[in-house]
Amino acid sequence: MKNIITLAAALFLFIACGAQNTTTDSKSQTTSLEITERPKLVVGIVVDQMRYDYLTRFQSKFGDGGFNRMISEGFNCKNNHFNYVPTYTGPGHASVYTGTTPKIHGIIGNNWYNKETKAMVYCASDDNVKPVGTEDEAGQMSPHRMQTTTFGDENRLFTQMQGKTIGISLKDRGAILPAGHTANAAYWFHGKDEGAWITSSFYMNELPQWVKDFNVSKKAKSYLKEWNTLYDISTYTESGVDENTFEGGFKGKDKATFPYDLKKLSKENNGFDILKATPYGNSLTVDFAIAAVKAENLGKDQITDVLAVSFSATDYVGHNFGVNSKEVEDTYLRLDKDLERLFNYLDATVGKGEYTVFLTADHGAVDVPSYLESVKVPAGYVDNKDRKERFKTFLNVTYGTEAIVENISNNQIFLDRAKVKELGLKLSGVQDAIAMEQLSYPNISKVYTATTMSTTSFPVGVEELIENGFNQKRSGDVILVNDIAFISYSKTGSTHGSSSNYDTHVPLLFFGKGIKHGETFNKTIIPDIAPTISALLGISFPNGATGQPLGFVID
Repeated sequence: MKNIITLAAALFLFIACGAQNTTTDSKSQTTSLEITERPKLVVGIVVDQMRYDYLTRFQSKFGDGGFNRMISEGFNCKNNHFNYVPTYTGPGHASVYTGTTPKIHGIIGNNWYNKETKAMVYCASDDNVKPVGTEDEAGQMSPHRMQTTTFGDENRLFTQMQGKTIGISLKDRGAILPAGHTANAAYWFHGKDEGAWITSSFYMNELPQWVKDFNVSKKAKSYLKEWNTLYDISTYTESGVDENTFEGGFKGKDKATFPYDLKKLSKENNGFDILKATPYGNSLTVDFAIAAVKAENLGKDQITDVLAVSFSATDYVGHNFGVNSKEVEDTYLRLDKDLERLFNYLDATVGKGEYTVFLTADHGAVDVPSYLESVKVPAGYVDNKDRKERFKTFLNVTYGTEAIVENISNNQIFLDRAKVKELGLKLSGVQDAIAMEQLSYPNISKVYTATTMSTTSFPVGVEELIENGFNQKRSGDVILVNDIAFISYSKTGSTHGSSSNYDTHVPLLFFGKGIKHGETFNKTIIPDIAPTISALLGISFPNGATGQPLGFVID
């Protein structure tokens, strides 16, 4: 019996020791796997003003190494939408990287009326910082108006500030807001007569040598050349005729038709700024991004770095020439080549399968309403002058003064609350009266008050989008919604900002390390992106995130 007990005890000790060793080894393996399974580099790509259907419209013309590589090797979320309005650049970039909406992160527009200072403010402007790389005020920028963290911020905190974050874009807001508050750097392009990449003292006091070298390399100047179609224009069957009445064009050229002599035209179009409205602006962005990866050693160790790249030229081209233009088609065919060039560089330097990429947009765009009208689709332009005159009359008749309204911007009406109180009026009553008046005007389909948005929750519809874009401290007293495809804009070119599908439906592609191959028509929303990347990295979600991680994307 004693021998049996001794044998049993020995067996127990053997198993226990083995189990302990197995547990230790397993833990060691798990720790090792957790470290090595994180991508060395996360590249976030935002294509400014990219509608979802650009993926499908131009797909047959794309090569295998850009958009189609992301689709064939990665995951395609085909029903991805913004879940708020307004759909502008500043809010879009902030929402992609913070995982929430203007209601929480506070970037309610590119510009908005500040109710405290009684003045318009820009989403990235900051008088407390100095320009770096230029003496122009274009360098006085920072993310201080954004009230939440980005996933890049959380990665910096998680890695004890060892993981780098760098933002790059032609537009300051396209670089600054994605990079977040703790970024090592954000760089944007200052055109005019300088043609240089700049930053602000929020990040550094002097440009790194590699940026100085890039700026003196004359790379920007090399793109002041002829812009003609990448392929024979007769093959561009996915867009309208080249000569039409729906496009803007450039000063100094009578017709908005190919080719464009950019060097010659630059003299009447703000110098280097003309590059922003051509596909070469995207090429220059890739050139600079590649230089950043190389000089900053991004993705060179096991501590994840973040590179946020925004392609802004697509937005400038869309605003100028419109959704259905040959210029837009050529811009996307060339962007596809630039993406391939970027991915090939990352394959060679960071390592194929060692980095993760997502690609989305900050908003879509409406087809030029004058074009839609020509093919009998309901569309048009709001008459702001008529609205303004009718509203003035209403205010004077009803309240005896126009001063009760402080500002009208971004489809919002801001009341002078002190004046409302002085007149002995109830704020909610004034809001309601103005809402009913505005609703009677042509091409206004819906009107909501701040009181309604602050006290009511809407689970669906345009009301939900307005609620998600409504920030109690920053938004106006009355919110206006125009009829679908009715805009306040010139009769040439496209714009954006609405809750309609043409503005909210944008691409969402993931590919690279940790990403499954597949596709879905299940609805996803922009705030889901940051939590998904956070989950992939095993870090905290951005502190205001309201989106959910897309588990079906992660391998």
